[in-house]
Amino acid sequence: MAQIIDGKQVSASVKQEVKDEAAKLREEKGLKVGLAVVIVGNNPASRVYVNNKKKACEAVGFQSFEYALDENTTQEQLLDLVNVLNRDDRVNGILVQLPLPKHIDEKTVIDAISPEKDVDAFHPVNVGRIMIGDYAFLPCTPAGVMRLIASTGTKIAGKQCVVIGRSNIVGKPMAMLLLHESGTVTVCHSKTKNLKEICLGADILVVAVGRANFVTGDMVKEGAVVIDVGMNRLDDGKLCGDVEFESAEKKASYITPVPGGVGPMTIAMLMKNTLTAAKQQNGLA
Repeated sequence: MAQIIDGKQVSASVKQEVKDEAAKLREEKGLKVGLAVVIVGNNPASRVYVNNKKKACEAVGFQSFEYALDENTTQEQLLDLVNVLNRDDRVNGILVQLPLPKHIDEKTVIDAISPEKDVDAFHPVNVGRIMIGDYAFLPCTPAGVMRLIASTGTKIAGKQCVVIGRSNIVGKPMAMLLLHESGTVTVCHSKTKNLKEICLGADILVVAVGRANFVTGDMVKEGAVVIDVGMNRLDDGKLCGDVEFESAEKKASYITPVPGGVGPMTIAMLMKNTLTAAKQQNGLA
């Protein structure tokens, strides 16, 4: 039976590190770290995320600036706000909560955020830097996954790593981070043939497809580390991941649960990115 990787515990240790360092910056440099979160419209899921980010800011001693804009806010108005925040010295990180209303082009908005304040690491400059391995910020979810793998004591170098999913937010950067740690990486997606065979070769299996219970135990190599990035709600209201937990747990050496695995790490790594941004902007990194 696999050991459960406790995302709540690992994320708590990341937040504690950030909190200690933020306190030191305040005491020694008089520097308060600030994160601005912009939400447009009233998507209930987005509102939950924004509230969680505010709570996390409070917990680690950051200033949090929330800008809740009306559903009918124009793209021009949103871009104006982003420009103001780019120039605001109190704001070290800017996060525009996605998805945005249909009439606003997400790419244009992401491109408008200063790369130095892009704590989601979605800006093309930061994406490119991840590609070449010269990065300040990592996308929060893949960075969280790396921390979870590290918590097991597993060394990535030389291991067969399989990532299922090729999104810009998780799959692609995840593959690059594993590659930077000298893993041998295969990226699978909806057009991949012989998926089961490929998965059975994986020492480290990261699943991010957004399909409930997509990976079953018969696709998991004995002793593999299984990281489930998925978060799906079943018809009965229960949350589940992209991995069928009970059958996979019997084969894996380590596995993340859903909820309580990758989820808590995402906000913890956002706090870490915001701290890094503050240090860089003040010549302390």
